[in-house]
Amino acid sequence: MNETSKTRKIWGPLETAILTGKGIDIGCGPDPVTTDVKHFDLADGDANHITQHVREQFDFVYSSHCLEHMRDPRRALLEWWKLVRPGGYLIFIVPDEDLYEQGVFPSRFNPDHKSTFTISKARSWSPVSVNVLDLARSLPGAELVSVVLQDHAYDRSLLRHQSNTGVARVFRFPFRVYNGLRRRGLPRLAIVDLWQSRQAAVDQTMLPDVLAQIQCILRKLPDSKR
Repeated sequence: MNETSKTRKIWGPLETAILTGKGIDIGCGPDPVTTDVKHFDLADGDANHITQHVREQFDFVYSSHCLEHMRDPRRALLEWWKLVRPGGYLIFIVPDEDLYEQGVFPSRFNPDHKSTFTISKARSWSPVSVNVLDLARSLPGAELVSVVLQDHAYDRSLLRHQSNTGVARVFRFPFRVYNGLRRRGLPRLAIVDLWQSRQAAVDQTMLPDVLAQIQCILRKLPDSKR
């Protein structure tokens, strides 16, 4: 799904004001955050080491659902931070580990995820959990503007934390096919919905307008030299 397009629907004046001037969208795929933003994706190089490929600074650096694919999210984010000019902004969005992974790692819904994220916990079920607030505080010259859990249209009654039963594994592919057909206009089948809700964790973000993510906005202080 195009997560940036879904996220833009709930943005307010803060995000709109930030996304002006020269910007870069890291990991944008076919869904860039603005029409005139600089695209950076797999074909452009390794985002883990983005300063080897991009040698300029921007008014804003944006990335949605890319950081969880980085080998070391802390080092990668520090690299991205170097692209922000003093006075500019970094916006990054990552899946929330409780709403998306639902207590299981490696991720059932995207096995390429290398880390999970939470806003802030003393202890997590995930062996690769990263606190977003800790990430923000690790960046030199960073001012935290906003960090929010975005769970628009998410149905918590469908949460199946650590649910990974044999029955759920057997039916995971048919459920995925069914959900894909639902997005293409298949009428809802009540018996399938009931079975799915009781037996298997579902990736609700595959449905239109459902979010299960954390958004963090940082400003680089004007006198920062990094």
